[in-house]
Amino acid sequence: MQRTILTILAPLLLVGGAQAQNQNKPSTLTPGVLKIGMEGTYAPFTYRDEKGQLVGFDVDIARAVAAKLGLRPEFVLTEWSGILAGLQARKYDVIVNQVGITPERQQAIGFSRPYAYSSPQIIVRKNANTSFKTLADLKGKRVGVGLGSNFEKQLRDAGGINVVTYPGAPEYLRDLISGRLDAAYNDRLLVGYLIKRDNLPVKGAGVVGAPEPVGIALRKDNAALKAAVDRALTQIKADGTYAKISRQWFGQDVSQPGK
Repeated sequence: MQRTILTILAPLLLVGGAQAQNQNKPSTLTPGVLKIGMEGTYAPFTYRDEKGQLVGFDVDIARAVAAKLGLRPEFVLTEWSGILAGLQARKYDVIVNQVGITPERQQAIGFSRPYAYSSPQIIVRKNANTSFKTLADLKGKRVGVGLGSNFEKQLRDAGGINVVTYPGAPEYLRDLISGRLDAAYNDRLLVGYLIKRDNLPVKGAGVVGAPEPVGIALRKDNAALKAAVDRALTQIKADGTYAKISRQWFGQDVSQPGK
């Protein structure tokens, strides 16, 4: 009789365990899936390699976070200019794409705890005889930048700069190399990586301001997902996963503003 009762209870226990596990997973657009918005053209953070595979620092961070959440990562690629609007339109659950945490953005969207820090940097041609150290030095110059990025806002706020916007970094770096731009403006980590990987004829000039935090963007109405993502980020820092990813892409820990 006891064996019969256990036989009956066993599948019920399994079902109950599975339900409890599912209840622990944060609410997402598709159950069991974390939909992740990113560009796919922003090396070394999110881009396709020579085999067409989506790779990059942010791709690895997103996969690690999804694994801690017990969710399957599903990447949704979109141009930067529409990426924040896509989040609000519920095309994906989160954005993992070096989204700077700014007061303006925080009014409309939520953010995880910061997971990386970097500084904006002026980019010029390798053979350029220039001394651009600050944004004031760019007044009257044609400067390429990503449309809708915090870098664009910084250039416009500086005033007097001929700001030329592009869908992404490949387009304005191409124009910079060809001489159609005097400079470009982007993340310091991107500049160093592209010079090393592609041997591009560009170089970093002035680093502007203090290191700025970036976070995983999500909708403000999903507090449970934010809490879960914050826990996952803490876990991948604690178990060494973050350090391994960061060293692979940058040779250093980029999770602290002093790095």
